[in-house]
Amino acid sequence: MSITYKQASKALQAAVEKAESINIPVSIAVVDMGGHLMALARLDSVYGVIDFAVKKARTAVMFGIDSDIMGTIIAGADIHGYGMLNSNEGLLTIAGGVVIKDTEGKIIGAVASSGGTPEQDKAIAGAGAAVMG
Repeated sequence: MSITYKQASKALQAAVEKAESINIPVSIAVVDMGGHLMALARLDSVYGVIDFAVKKARTAVMFGIDSDIMGTIIAGADIHGYGMLNSNEGLLTIAGGVVIKDTEGKIIGAVASSGGTPEQDKAIAGAGAAVMG
């Protein structure tokens, strides 16, 4: 099962609230199991981070792990890391992409934030993912 629009909106709203509480202008993306955009908010962030947020979320859902964990895996791949990063129309393997799980613990999508520090982005996305569990 993939995330519904209603669930994506709920995750997006929780992430927006977290970003606003720490006053960070970010872009936040929620994707379904196929990596397709379900919901997006651009909180007065710079234009370039929209694509970053979408790619972080896609990276998380495609591999079933948060984007920063995928970055650690690719960092250990030596020369093969280049090919891995450029697969699937480009991955973004820095903190801020978090898988969303349903109440049974199954991955249904991902949420990502971009525009803050890695720690801020991960906290914002984490707040969005947390409302599903």
